[in-house]
Amino acid sequence: MEKTPEYVIEMLHITKEFPGIKANDDITLQLRKGEIHALLGENGAGKSTLMSVLFGLYQPEQGEIRKNGQPVKIESPNDATALHIGMVHQHFQLVDVFTVLDNIILGAEDTKMGFLQKKNARAKVKALSEQYGLLVDLDAKVEDITVGMQQRTEILKMLYRDNEILIFDEPTAVLTPQEIEELMQIMKNLAAEGKSILFISHKLNEIMEVSDRVTVLRKGKYVGTIDTAGTTKEELSRMMVGRPVQLVVDKAPAQPKEAVLTVEGLTVPSKVHKNDAVKNVSFTAHAGEIVCIAGIDGNGQTEFVQALTGLEKASAGKITLCGHDITHQSIRARSQTGMSHIPEDRHKHGLVLDFTLEQNMVLQRYYEPRFQNHGFIRFDAVRSYAEDLIEQYDVRSGQGPVTIARSMSGGNQQKAIVAREIDRDLPLIVAVQPTRGLDVGAIEYIHSQLVAQRDAGKAVLLVSLELDEVMNLSDRILVMYEGEIVGELDPKKTTVEELGLYMAGAKRQGKERETA
Repeated sequence: MEKTPEYVIEMLHITKEFPGIKANDDITLQLRKGEIHALLGENGAGKSTLMSVLFGLYQPEQGEIRKNGQPVKIESPNDATALHIGMVHQHFQLVDVFTVLDNIILGAEDTKMGFLQKKNARAKVKALSEQYGLLVDLDAKVEDITVGMQQRTEILKMLYRDNEILIFDEPTAVLTPQEIEELMQIMKNLAAEGKSILFISHKLNEIMEVSDRVTVLRKGKYVGTIDTAGTTKEELSRMMVGRPVQLVVDKAPAQPKEAVLTVEGLTVPSKVHKNDAVKNVSFTAHAGEIVCIAGIDGNGQTEFVQALTGLEKASAGKITLCGHDITHQSIRARSQTGMSHIPEDRHKHGLVLDFTLEQNMVLQRYYEPRFQNHGFIRFDAVRSYAEDLIEQYDVRSGQGPVTIARSMSGGNQQKAIVAREIDRDLPLIVAVQPTRGLDVGAIEYIHSQLVAQRDAGKAVLLVSLELDEVMNLSDRILVMYEGEIVGELDPKKTTVEELGLYMAGAKRQGKERETA
């Protein structure tokens, strides 16, 4: 029998519980020195919880962590840093108004008699950035650099603290294809230099490309660890979901009918700078088609959707929905005219986190006769409606309809919002990042629901950063760059690379583009 290889980190029999749910149920994960080890699982499988235990954000009820064979106690992120464990979180932990250099040294400052010694820090960061191919402008403010550059800043932050074990939590969620390629290369360089990487992802392509081994979790339990070279995407998705999954959207060609949404010359001011965030945008979405607005985060999509749904005011332009001018209507009026909205920020605009799941399911409908009688809410009707949606959309929660929304995993919060909005059965669905943070099983289900809505004669306006989703789901693609529509593409005739060039602003169609 071969001798067990030396592991740099071992998480043995980890159990972590939250009310009504075991997030981690006796999980063992072993990381070799110099390897890229992927952690794969559905939403709520316990991946982020497990990494948060390793980083000291949570304390497990059972189990132990060893580093180089020795048991260690990690009671806070400071303990993790002392053990040379670093983490790039899904939502970057950067101070927008500080420079890149200040963000990197924040919390690990080199001082002499109370004065900051930036010269040494700058030299160290410069050397690291050259060594690992992480070129970034150290004097730029974080708010002025791209998301990809912000991610490099986070990686440099870990390297500056001499971290040997690097945790990446969903690192590619907001990157362009070119930036994803660069990140993969950076991860390979780090591993080649002897760093050990734990990489949380749902994206099977990336796991196949970059990892040496994969550990799969399902519903909080350990399924197995396999060598990436000896497996396939289909096998991984089956381990992750427990059944075969369709990785490509199955849909017939679109049959567009009458116009449902017409946007003419929409301009929206920016809250951050003097320029407009959205500049003179015009297009039409028809019944029976999925129109996608693609673009890198921060190119005006957020402001556009807020003006469309009534969260922000437009400074110019006109929005027509089902023949009604809704440019200056309230959110409820837009909703009643025929617009449902899966928002980008599920916590700010999608859910009331301290309400129960059933209360969240009827947020826009509690006043309908079905749910109230002479001004009193019919709680039995609300409960049975919520139970139906929970079952239909497989929304997993510790206590069913009475679960507090805040306690659910992000993916299940997302499923609840999608269930509520699709079930309202309105002519227009504005779906912003509908599958952000979801696993392949849930993505497959939500994509099929959106296609079913399209086939039932709804107009679907999809706003997405996920290139696979854009290419797979849409019938027409509008690319938004710096607040303008710079191209209209047919997903059947374009490539991911061409789409990436439009998104990065390297390519644009002429002014003569039809606003079809």
